[in-house]
Amino acid sequence: MTDTPLVPLVEYAQAGPQVRAVYDDIMRTRGTDWINNFWKVLAHDPALLERTWQSVRAVMAPGALDPLVKEMIYVAVSATNGCAYCTYSHTAAARAKGMTDAQLMELMAVVGMANETNRLANGLRPPVDAAFVPEG
Repeated sequence: MTDTPLVPLVEYAQAGPQVRAVYDDIMRTRGTDWINNFWKVLAHDPALLERTWQSVRAVMAPGALDPLVKEMIYVAVSATNGCAYCTYSHTAAARAKGMTDAQLMELMAVVGMANETNRLANGLRPPVDAAFVPEG
């Protein structure tokens, strides 16, 4: 595996107005002065960049789930999907929101266990217990 992107990174200085507007919103929303490489590769398709950012911003905004919980879920799914970039970036975000090494290790233990039992259940196909199915 390589860290060479399939398309060049679109840096702020080279970005057109539509991309710069999204970059500015990302920096403002995240309280940072830089754009990470994920957004820089998406910037080759300004509509994709804007649509993806709007979705991420909406989903990760304050809501019923604590921001740290959201980041930890993102880490768990990213690890399960094998996305190294997302695992690193959302681990950094979770750490910035207070996640400890102990929490990360416990999270990874849960992820590993869930993957194992999911595969067992998928392979063995036990019927879902009636007690687990919501009424109505």
